[in-house]
Amino acid sequence: MGFKTDFVWGAASAAYQIEGAAFEDGKGSNIWDSFSHIPGTVYGGHNGDIACDHYHRLEEDLDTMAALEIKSYRFSVSWARVIPGGIGAVNEKGIAFYDRLINGLVKRGIKPCMTLYHWDLPYALHIRGGWLNPDSPEWFAEYARLIRERFGDRVHDFITFNEPQVFVGCGYYNGEHAPGYKLPKWELLRIGHNVLKAHGLAVKELRRGEPCRIGFTGASCPAVPATEKNEDIEAARKNYFESDYDAFAFSDAYWFDPVITGKYPEWVYNYESHFKPEITDDDMELISQPIDFIGLNIYQGKYISAQGLVGETPGTPRTSIGWPITPQALYWGPRFMFERYGKPIIITENGMSCHDAVSLDGKVHDPNRTDYLHRYLSELKRAAESGTEIDGYYVWSLTDNFEWAKGYSERFGLVYVDYAAQRRVIKDSAEFIKNVISTNGKDL
Repeated sequence: MGFKTDFVWGAASAAYQIEGAAFEDGKGSNIWDSFSHIPGTVYGGHNGDIACDHYHRLEEDLDTMAALEIKSYRFSVSWARVIPGGIGAVNEKGIAFYDRLINGLVKRGIKPCMTLYHWDLPYALHIRGGWLNPDSPEWFAEYARLIRERFGDRVHDFITFNEPQVFVGCGYYNGEHAPGYKLPKWELLRIGHNVLKAHGLAVKELRRGEPCRIGFTGASCPAVPATEKNEDIEAARKNYFESDYDAFAFSDAYWFDPVITGKYPEWVYNYESHFKPEITDDDMELISQPIDFIGLNIYQGKYISAQGLVGETPGTPRTSIGWPITPQALYWGPRFMFERYGKPIIITENGMSCHDAVSLDGKVHDPNRTDYLHRYLSELKRAAESGTEIDGYYVWSLTDNFEWAKGYSERFGLVYVDYAAQRRVIKDSAEFIKNVISTNGKDL
């Protein structure tokens, strides 16, 4: 037993984090282009103007993927690169870039997996109210239509939204991410409802093209049972899917329940406010358009017992970004999600930030990342062998990149990037992943 024979092994990235060319070839501005230039918002005053210069170094990065024998590449499209105003006129130079990317992947036998929205709302739509505007679902539908018309003949795996928990919770509630707002929670409910309607409309648009698989990706911090006693497992399962007004923007159930079951958690309907969005039966039918898989971005978990949250013990291992290392999250997260929703699971992100450096021998030795990946993948394999339907796994990330509010201070990549010289160095962990791919995880 182990991973299924057609298991998809890949690496992931996001447009703003790697592309650069922020103001070239007709691209419009997005909210991260603006936000990252506000003093004090991003570590070190960093921004994504150049990032990994992937826009100009595309062929080199494609060759690296081929050398690592990656089977699939998950990337996002910069909405403002293909439609500078968010709606209306199309930028053909932007389309041409993604044509080169997709054709280059197909030529090398690498399956494209396209994310439509990875946090970079066109600025022209932002100043019209962004996701608070009731027209925003239709804006997204127009964008999805363009994606289908131009790329749907070669791309057959799509993700509509990446981590709404983060771009809503961190962008519109605590202000840490673009656009840097701190809105009242009833406005977050309105944003969330518009985002979910946009997802539904995008699914309908994509289905009008060639047969494809469509998913919705959440940022998930699974509840991990403190022991495998039944009472701890049940407590963890209950905790994982709890949702209430206090923390709904960050909860899994608030986002996945409507998409999969067609219903919000009960508290949403009972919440009393003159400012909450109207929720109709037609809305819920739209939001719950059938999808093919659930995407989970999992980096860490939290331990739960029948008595509640289990505090961390002194000396709990952490990554360089400060996240606890909890490999069992990649067993219990997929298991609980599959049990609740019955949809195949794809791990659309998992990886580790490390204090990487080029050694005297010119290489990048990152044994801690290799160990992290080995531990987490072993737990994912255990989930697959226990009956959880898992279709794929994407490492975050292919290369080091712009890590949002952390700027370039954190390195998650399989490939080291010297940002001054834009030189790439394949890390030891990449060789580990290459072996995992070639053996379909047999040696884990």
